[in-house]
Amino acid sequence: MALLLRDVTIGFTGRRADVRVAGRSVVAVEPVGSPADGADVIDGQGGTLLPGLVDAHAHLLQWASSRQRVSLAGATSAAHAADLIATAGATPGELLQGGGFHAALWSDRPHKTLLDRVLPDQAVALFSNDLHTLWLSSAAMRMVNVDHPTGVFIEDECMALTAALPAPSTDVTDRWVVAATAAAAARGVTTIADYEYTDTVADWRRRDTPATRIRCVIAKFLLDETIERGLKTGDPVGDLLTVGPLKIFMDGSLNTRTAYCHDHYPDGTYHGELLEPLDQLLPVLRKANDNGIGLALHAIGDRANTLALDAFDRIGVGGRIEHAQLVDPADVPRFAALGVVAGVQPGHQPDDRDAADHHWAGRTDHAYAFGSLHRAGATLEFGSDAPVSALDPWDAIASAVTRTDDDRPGWHPEQCLPLDVAVAASTGGRGTTVTTGAPADLVLVGRDLTSLPPSELRDLPILATVLDGRLTHRT
Repeated sequence: MALLLRDVTIGFTGRRADVRVAGRSVVAVEPVGSPADGADVIDGQGGTLLPGLVDAHAHLLQWASSRQRVSLAGATSAAHAADLIATAGATPGELLQGGGFHAALWSDRPHKTLLDRVLPDQAVALFSNDLHTLWLSSAAMRMVNVDHPTGVFIEDECMALTAALPAPSTDVTDRWVVAATAAAAARGVTTIADYEYTDTVADWRRRDTPATRIRCVIAKFLLDETIERGLKTGDPVGDLLTVGPLKIFMDGSLNTRTAYCHDHYPDGTYHGELLEPLDQLLPVLRKANDNGIGLALHAIGDRANTLALDAFDRIGVGGRIEHAQLVDPADVPRFAALGVVAGVQPGHQPDDRDAADHHWAGRTDHAYAFGSLHRAGATLEFGSDAPVSALDPWDAIASAVTRTDDDRPGWHPEQCLPLDVAVAASTGGRGTTVTTGAPADLVLVGRDLTSLPPSELRDLPILATVLDGRLTHRT
């Protein structure tokens, strides 16, 4: 397919031009008004042309599934969440699912009896917004053959029981997932790193062709099998599919109060949970590295980030730290020094600011410290952690630039990023400029970003998305 993207602004240069695509590449940047010569013409009307956007951290099966769940994002208490799910129209004998609740500041606690009271004998499964907590009714626990005093499961138990819950057929969920990539393409996304805790390589080889490139991240329990298959990070494993890094959890999350911190939480001497002590972690990282598999460590609390950086230092290779939500100021320069990418999700910051103010009081000047990391030379790559945040890079960019998503002033505005830096962190290392010879993974935004008010970033129209030289979205 030949395309002519007419009258577009090239990144943040202010230059207006026509951009010609043929095959899989940008073949020319020409004066505005160039002849079409048979190409399909898309009129950009001065809008901005950028390299295609990358969501560097999403959970695609969970994102696709969450699009089918009852939203509990507005629940103000556990009792309120139970009341909301009770009005959702349950079907007897089937699992009723809800998601998106934030329990960190609730005055009461989730408990199975709250669900049993409003929906007697109904199987109910509720997922926290950060996916680290699963709240089940008694009937749902019977479905998975477990008993528990509260029906609330966190971290490893949460992950295991999530996988054990009844689910639609694979054919159905595969259609949901591929449709979710089309929704991402409509927001300018051309690549997604899929951090689903499954055999992502096998899953994506089975599915129809996605509307984005997919990096198939390796779960820890599949490391040996991945090595036996002879797969290395970056290897192609299908059309638009490559192998991603190995993902290992260092700690939990803020909202579950399991992020591992130097200082204790306000309600006692508890510091969170360290899920991978260094003496257990290092042999696994060395095995992966020796077999050509990249490394991605989930670390949210400041103590978890210190230990993750220590691990990279000990084995002498770079990698990724996913989330990096609370970072000790002494550790900020270590990211660049060790060649560790900060894979961050700016959309979490507005969602978590109140919980952070409570649970990390006195430390929030180095929470979600995107500005400090950038000034120290760290490489930032943005993701959504969908379904924790919406799979929409413009929400992440807006959050990084403004540090708010409501009427309140920006939270710790010293950590704001300039717009061009935030956009560059969303292009997977390709910067913000499109040049002749560049891969034809592109997004055409319907506004000139050089003069756009930050308040309008979340609602940007996407005129076209081009993947490997073909249109995956067009208004």
